[in-house]
Amino acid sequence: MIFNIRMAWRNIWRNPRRSLLTMAAVVFSCVLLVFSVSLQLGSYDTLIEATVERYTGHLQVQAEGYDEDREMRQAIARPDEVTKVLKDIPWVEAFSQRSNAFALVSSEERTYGVGVTGIDPEREKGVSNIHRVVRRGEYLSDPRAREALVGTLLADNLKVDVGEELVLLGQGFDGSIAATALTVRGIFESGEPGLDRSFLQMGLGAFDEVFFMNGEVHEIVVTGRDLEELPRAARTIGDLVKPLQSSPPLRVLTWRELLPGVDQSIRMDMVSGWMTYGILVFIVALGIMNTFVMTVLERTREFGMLLAMGMRQGRVARLVLMESALMTLVGIVAGILAGCLVTYYFQIHGIEIPGSEEIMAQWGLPSRFRPELSPLSVLLGPAMVFGVTFLTAVFSTLRIRRLRPSRALRAV
Repeated sequence: MIFNIRMAWRNIWRNPRRSLLTMAAVVFSCVLLVFSVSLQLGSYDTLIEATVERYTGHLQVQAEGYDEDREMRQAIARPDEVTKVLKDIPWVEAFSQRSNAFALVSSEERTYGVGVTGIDPEREKGVSNIHRVVRRGEYLSDPRAREALVGTLLADNLKVDVGEELVLLGQGFDGSIAATALTVRGIFESGEPGLDRSFLQMGLGAFDEVFFMNGEVHEIVVTGRDLEELPRAARTIGDLVKPLQSSPPLRVLTWRELLPGVDQSIRMDMVSGWMTYGILVFIVALGIMNTFVMTVLERTREFGMLLAMGMRQGRVARLVLMESALMTLVGIVAGILAGCLVTYYFQIHGIEIPGSEEIMAQWGLPSRFRPELSPLSVLLGPAMVFGVTFLTAVFSTLRIRRLRPSRALRAV
């Protein structure tokens, strides 16, 4: 085996220019794949973080069926018991209680139906970025104050500004009429038209009084330290909170279940990305296959001599395969190292689109995109390159299986 490896390595450098060009193609494809896959996965993490920070959090604890029906009575009866459990889980970074209702909100000129959410202003800053996109006025501060935070499109539709009054009319938790007057404290612009058009926040204490919630809430929103640990954390939290309420029981929903449209968009983009990578690998494989075919054709007389001396066709074919495997492995190792260095540089410094800072800041998005190195992004692309190039080498060696010594020795 060692003799075969030494012989294959020596044969590689019999034509150094061709071997170096082949390795260079492998290196280039590996660098491009490592960087591209890392950038794609990193952009997904950026998109997910920006989306969940806008409203949903990484996961939510809800009463079973609430996400589908949005019924006010499907509430968490003892939310403080749930938050006590969350405090003891290392993965959890922040959490906040919310209550939701649908109501009519009226200004002096117009009336619209909106979703009303009661929040704890201080804890909400840990799970949402709404406080960072307030364009006029201020964010909520007192959970019991009769104040409102509204989106820019809703403020325009109602023709109200900071300091003006709104009248809220809806149905309470017990079926009674819930009504109050709220002063507009701030106006935000999230960049999500649906949120800016039909969303109103008020303090959780004021919401509890107006809608007669008696301390119950509809959601406990949680953000965590690491997206990769999210599935395990969700299972752990689910096991701990289920016994805390019998009817309806509590359950944990991750961002994938809360935002299925975002999850599907990422999956579709991932499929299109892998199609592009597959085309790249195929093009590289064609070039490498051409090199291997030319190698076999040029060495036909050499192979004929080896066969005439008694070496079996299988051993000759294995020798050629070993040469191709060694060239590919050298190229892949060099490509992975170079790809990791390039990707790590941009992971630290980021990739910034000139002139995008202000636009990104308006929507609460980072101005720099960062690739993210991971075992998947480092190994998956090069593994594809190795697999495809090895298959092309196998195809090229089929000619050796059909060689006859007499004909091979007469080859020009």
